[in-house]
Amino acid sequence: MHLARSLAERSFGLTEPNPRVGCVIGLGNGQLLAEGATQQAGGPHAEVMALRDAAARGVGIRGATAWVTLEPCAHHGRTPPCCDALIEAGIARVVIGSPDPYPSVNGAGIDRLRAAGVQVDLADGPERAACRELNIGFFSRVERSRPWVRLKVATSVDGCTALPDGQSRWITGEAARRDGHAWRRRASAVLTGIGTVLADDPRLDVRLVETPAQPLRVVLDSRWRTPPAARLLAPPGRTLVVGVGPAGDAGARLRAAGAEVVELDHPAGRVPLESLLTMLAVRGVNEVHVEGGATLNGALLAGGWVDECLLYVAPRFLGSGRPIADWRVHAGATALEGRPSWRFLESSQLGDDLRVRLRPANTAYAT
Repeated sequence: MHLARSLAERSFGLTEPNPRVGCVIGLGNGQLLAEGATQQAGGPHAEVMALRDAAARGVGIRGATAWVTLEPCAHHGRTPPCCDALIEAGIARVVIGSPDPYPSVNGAGIDRLRAAGVQVDLADGPERAACRELNIGFFSRVERSRPWVRLKVATSVDGCTALPDGQSRWITGEAARRDGHAWRRRASAVLTGIGTVLADDPRLDVRLVETPAQPLRVVLDSRWRTPPAARLLAPPGRTLVVGVGPAGDAGARLRAAGAEVVELDHPAGRVPLESLLTMLAVRGVNEVHVEGGATLNGALLAGGWVDECLLYVAPRFLGSGRPIADWRVHAGATALEGRPSWRFLESSQLGDDLRVRLRPANTAYAT
């Protein structure tokens, strides 16, 4: 199953909106016969790729065991049911890392395999949790009807993301920046605010690591101020500009520059975050990678929309500068206990910098 998970990780940036899945076929004595990973949406799933690999190697797999990170599908979508392919191939046992929450699967694959006489075993404990983590965004979209939101920030030890004048290149080193691009590759969409676009003119594409596809770039721009010449409107990839009310001539200019324009309504004139996330889920976005400024970060944190924080901490003090989040949105919480608590998930050294991942302490959705 560890090998199957590593195969699934090769599909980052490739399978959306489908989950990333790895499959290994082998014998009880530890002999590896075949392996495969899910391809692009509409392409073959991991189980089919493993069966093709076995055929290419010329090895027999009747009576073998298949280890697959997610329950094999049992319905006709863009591809035929994977459980039927395993049954027809003569697989005797299937070990499943995690059940699939998608309504058309959700236990049906397990039931069909068992009805055909295939032994089915489910992983539990840390292994099952690790398989779920591979597709935490897919689970979030299916179970909660919204993507998994990961907030990425590069900061100094004293919590500054830039000098008072906005200068921020580069707080962190090359290794941290490359790692940040790997997390961009993993995401279905990269989200930022108009303040960051106007101040930094970022590209927000994946450049420092190889990727099979570019994530969708999303700009929150309530007053339609995105310049048509902004770098994130240029290829590669697609860009969505989301604002409030009719976009008018500004929208026409953005569309001419290649952007897709989405007009939302909100009485306060701000992009409604709940509506935004719902809209992205409907579009098949599983994971949202946020790279914004203090205003957007504060709004997401205040609304409880952030599922995970990805902090890159540089070993330097800026003394004064721009904060991670604008906490004026928490004006009603004056006591310490009124502020949200987080728990540390892991930390890693990247060159001179430290990467820290955190999740809210008051949720059991993902462990």
